[in-house]
Order: sequence, then structure tokens, then C-alpha cells
Amino acid sequence: MVAVGLTMIFGVLKIINFAHGEFLMLGMYLSFFLTTYLHLDPYISLLVIIPVFFLFGAFVQYGLINRILSSTSDIHILFTLGLSMFLQNAMLFIFGPYMRSIQTSYLKKVYTLGSLNINSTRLIAFIFALVITAILYLFLKESNIGRAIRACADERKGARVVGIDIERMYLIAFGIGTACAGAAGGLLMPFCYADPHVGTTFILVAFVVVVLGGIGNFMGALIGGFIIGFAEAFGSVVLPDSLKQVVTFGILVLILFFRPTGLFGKGRA
Repeated sequence: MVAVGLTMIFGVLKIINFAHGEFLMLGMYLSFFLTTYLHLDPYISLLVIIPVFFLFGAFVQYGLINRILSSTSDIHILFTLGLSMFLQNAMLFIFGPYMRSIQTSYLKKVYTLGSLNINSTRLIAFIFALVITAILYLFLKESNIGRAIRACADERKGARVVGIDIERMYLIAFGIGTACAGAAGGLLMPFCYADPHVGTTFILVAFVVVVLGGIGNFMGALIGGFIIGFAEAFGSVVLPDSLKQVVTFGILVLILFFRPTGLFGKGRA
């Protein structure tokens, strides 16, 4: 879901958002507070997290990103990196460096399938991620707004010529991408610790997924996520846990060497 949100933003706005991991981190903190202080189930809290982060993403796009859209890609990178550092340090100042977690009644519940032991929270997160991604795919494929967003991604000038409000589509696309990151944070919270730097780890993996699937390719991000997930699981079996991401970044190097446009990306002149 992190990679889907990242590729959604790049596909439409042509901006690589280096603050995307911090959006995930904020989603984890919001889930923590909704669960701890309002006593919502962490998965029910998604009903709050998704609309809140859509509005937050729309605000960031309208108030900040919109001002640099016409700038060069290096300005995009520097600006989103600056936003990332600002959010990290703001959360560090407000909440400190301490790790926060939540407890649920089903945290340690395990399903057994033959010789496999499947943690309940990871299984639920996996199912939720599939369902949310499928809903987003259908929205982009079947709805009028979804078609307009895809038109903006494929041919910006042509979309404007036929009367599509480009700026509105940018707002919606960035809001959706941010909501994906926030929802991913909510799904991770039951089995991960939240701290101001947690987004860095996930955004690095998300970039690998996006490059693997093809930058800007929605289905490529989904399939790339499966491939990297299996690669990390395999790596944790044959390598020490601290080295399992060697497999992930090894795949990135191979992709950049042999197919830099990704498995599903289109070549460009």
C-alpha cells in the first residue's frame, strides 16, 4: 500500500515524494492515539485515518506541492526531503524518540496451516491491504474521477483540452496517495513500533517496489510488493534477520542493471 500510494502520486503529479514515509509514520501515531485514548480497535480506526489523511494530503498538495509543480525534478526532491526532515523532527520534538506500541486481544493469536504459523495481525493487515488496493483499482478503472485521474497521468495537455480540471485531479490523486500511506501505518501499528524515524525503513522498501514494478505503474507496484515480500521472507530464512534486506536491495541493483524501466514499465526515449 505504501508503494501503491507512492506510485499514484508519481504517476499523476510526476513527483517522487520523499516525505511519503513520514505520512506512514503519522498514520501509525494517529492509530496509536485512536486506539490508546479513544479505545478504537486499530482496524476500525482506519475509518478515521483514511479520510483524515486524504484531507491532509489534499492540504499538503494545495498549500505546498502545488507551488513547486512547475519546477525541475531536483527542486521536487529537495522540497520533499525537506518536508520529510521537518515532519521527523517535529514528531521527535513533540513525542520524543521513544517507541510506542499498542496491545490487542488477538495480538499473539496464531493460525496454523500445516507446518506454517501465521500471525493473526499480519494476516488481517494483509487482507485489509488487498481489499483497500482492490477498491482503489476499481475506483481508478470504473469511476469518472478515476478515468480523469488516469487521463491526467497519461496525457496532461490532452486532459486539459477535453475539459478535465487538472488541478482538482492533482489534489485528489495526492490525497489518495497520502491516504494509502496513512492506512498502511494504521495496518502496521498492531505489530510494529512507532517512532519518528520508522517511515525511513518502509519508504526505502517502497522505492524498491516502485522501481521493480515500473515507476507510475499501479499494478506493477502491487505485484512488485508481492515479489519483495516473498524475497524478504525468503531472505529471513537463509540469512540472519539483520541481513534480510540484502535480498531486497540486491533485486533493486539487478533491476537497475538489466531492466531500469521495471518489470511493467514502458521504455522512454
